[in-house]
Amino acid sequence: MQSKKIMLAIAAALLLAWTVLTIVPLYWMLVGSLQDSAASASFRPSMIPEALSLAPYERFFAKTAAWRWLFNSLLVSSVLTVTNVFFASLAGYAFAKLKFPGSNAIFWILLSTMMIPAQVTLIPLYILMVNTLQLQDTYTAIILPTAVSVGNIFLMKQYMSSLPTSLIHAARIDACGEFRIFWKVILPLAKPGLAVLAIFTFVASWNEFFWPFLITSSSDMRTIQVGLASFVFAESTDFGAMMAGATIGALPMMILFFSLQRYFLQGITIGAVKG
Repeated sequence: MQSKKIMLAIAAALLLAWTVLTIVPLYWMLVGSLQDSAASASFRPSMIPEALSLAPYERFFAKTAAWRWLFNSLLVSSVLTVTNVFFASLAGYAFAKLKFPGSNAIFWILLSTMMIPAQVTLIPLYILMVNTLQLQDTYTAIILPTAVSVGNIFLMKQYMSSLPTSLIHAARIDACGEFRIFWKVILPLAKPGLAVLAIFTFVASWNEFFWPFLITSSSDMRTIQVGLASFVFAESTDFGAMMAGATIGALPMMILFFSLQRYFLQGITIGAVKG
């Protein structure tokens, strides 16, 4: 009994230490974005600032096309979230509940593509977008390659495999078509899984840097991550404004996670308890 208490105390201490290590950089970023010009220039903001100032945010918006970058990131991430949720859920339903010739072979071929490093396909993809389709520096070029990912299809296939097939049979007896079954029966049951998929997709799309950096050339087409990188090189001494931009770039992800936290936790715990 005593050893169990000691193990629990050690686990609690390790979790507390990990929590502090996770929170401190975020807190430092927030504090650094609220320091005055002299304090932020030293890149050593005090953990307890003597005075708070919004000057770094003013400088960030004044020196950059931040509103345009935020709009681009929001547009791209929202579109990619919608397309991935829609197409991945359709494909997941087909692979999980519909039996058609070659379904297993197609599914395993799709999974095998996940073993190919993304860096290997970047050059052919860039040539296709720029030379063949003439889509450089457009929203279509940013969105199209990741409109649906194999990983999301796999996630939805595994999730929908756990849904009761008897409901689908009952809907077919009532003369429902496959798309109506998907829309009226499957999607309401799959809300937790769809919420998890939406969170992961939005965060990944918002944080994506290399492909938008590669396919865009004008400042008006940059996303917030690409814009922050260019701002770092152009204003290498204004750390307060950099931290202000990083704080603004992180806010949408935090809002999305906390607003859908209930679905996120429910999606993780589904299937953990039987009976």
